[in-house]
Order: sequence, then C-alpha cells, then structure tokens
Amino acid sequence: MAAGGPGGNAAFLQGLQQLGWTVGQNLRIDYRWSGGSEDETRKYAAELVALAPDVIFGPGSATAGPLRRATRTVPIVFTNVADPVGAGLVESLARPGGNMTGFTPFEYGIGAKWLQLLKEIAPNVTRAAVLRDPTISAGLGLWAAIQSVSPVVAIEVSPVNVGDPGEIEHSLAAFARSPNGGLIMTASALAVVHRDLTIALAARHRLPAVYYDRYFAVAGGLISYGPNTVGEFRRAADYVDRILKGEKPADSGSDEIRFGDQREDRQRARHRNSADTARPRRRGDRMKCALYACVASGGRSHPESCRLLR
Repeated sequence: MAAGGPGGNAAFLQGLQQLGWTVGQNLRIDYRWSGGSEDETRKYAAELVALAPDVIFGPGSATAGPLRRATRTVPIVFTNVADPVGAGLVESLARPGGNMTGFTPFEYGIGAKWLQLLKEIAPNVTRAAVLRDPTISAGLGLWAAIQSVSPVVAIEVSPVNVGDPGEIEHSLAAFARSPNGGLIMTASALAVVHRDLTIALAARHRLPAVYYDRYFAVAGGLISYGPNTVGEFRRAADYVDRILKGEKPADSGSDEIRFGDQREDRQRARHRNSADTARPRRRGDRMKCALYACVASGGRSHPESCRLLR
C-alpha cells in the first residue's frame, strides 16, 4: 500500500531493482492508495490480503495498523511507524513475533524539537497550531512530546485535526486571527494528502511553519526537520527481498526492527540513507535529522532554493 509520495515509492522500486527484482519479469506489485481515508485503507487492506501475496509493504501507522488487523499470516513490512510496540504491531523490538517486521526512523521526542525550532526561527511566536492525526499512535505521541516542552519555550499549543480539508482551513483561519502564531505539521499519511493545502494556508495567514519532512520544504514549506524518510523506503526493499527469499518476520532479531544511529549533530547533519548504521537504537542516543529551509519570496518559498542548514 503506497503512502510515501512519489519519492518514497520510487526509492522502494529502485531498491528492489538493485536487489534483482524487476516488475513484469520476476515481480508483480499491486498498488493501493487510500488517500488517508480510514474506510478506504481498511477496504484496500482486505483486498490485498485476499490476493494472497508473498509480502505486503505498508508504510506508516495509518496503513500498518489496518493491515495488522486484516491478517496474521501474510508477511508485512512496515516503515515510518514511531512506536511499533505501542501500536500493537510487534511484540518487542528484539523479537517482533507474528507476521510483521520493519523499522522506525524517529521517536516521539522529535516533536519537542519541532517546537523548539519554531521558537528559534520565529522568536516572537507565542502560540502554535499543531496539525496531527489523532486516530494513530504517532499523532498522540508526537502531540504529547510537543505539549511537554510547551512551557519551556513559552509557546501555547493547540491541536488541529488533519482529517478534513475544510476543518483544516477553518481551524487555521480562526487560529490566525490572533497574533504571534506559528504552525507545526506532524507525521501522518493525511499530512501528505493535505500537504499543498497546509503550505498554502501557512503562507496566506503568514504563519511560520515547521514540517516533519523535506517533502514539504521542497513543495514550498518554510522549513523541515526530520529523518530521511525516502531512504527508509529504500531500506524497506531489503526487508521485502529477504522475505521473498524465505525469511520469516517472526524470526527477525534485534537487528531487524531498528532505529539506526541517528545522532543529532548540527555540524554534520545530512539528509541521508542510514542503512550503514544498523545497530538497534539505544536509550540515550540522539536523533540525527536534516534541517532544510527555503528562501521565501512573496510569502511562498521556492523549491529550487531549498538548502540544508547546519
């Protein structure tokens, strides 16, 4: 089930091809795109399971959850799930069990960093609208992390659900009526669906905004801070390859579901594939994320002027 935008899907296919899998020759892929709809996601999950495939790739919490409920036998590979244990997808990071395996590129604590970054780029901000999907574990966990640092940076935070475009537009218009506001977009499939709308509304209401992925910065968003999610799709191809060759998700060890060593280093931050850092993430590790910004003109930034900061 595709949920990573064109960059993620292209990276996934490229990874498979490098491993010897070519669509139309020795591989068939059936795609489903739900557009962030819960009902459509459940329907397509059931459809894919009914096809009896060798493996299903389901990126994101909003996709992986319905797939988990649809089958306990078909192997499933996930990525971009912040808390696979808390979401009930696996038994533990060391031993997934069941029919699911994968990895996660970030922890909920990155939400606190987004709010701190908003204060850094816009010191006058005292209020922030936080766009999130409350129906997935990432939406709840990231919101909690943002709330926890709110008193420290002196920014009052308000949640805005991303399920309906009309609700987004109405909520941000009401929020922008008061001064000193900013915006944070948290990770979800619906965030991808409503990317262009959110960027346009932030520009219209002159809200400095921090996004979780470079995908938003290159589309005109002000700034993004987060891991290389496109690279994670390329890594997912390796998981799919191993399952196609007979490996079982339940047999995955601690090197299978991993965070990678993504230490935050302002001097050396890179938006990169972290496949070379395959050890399990340990308590105390810090995130290594890429900070991207775009040069704005007339209230909207230009993708060609996006650059890596720090």
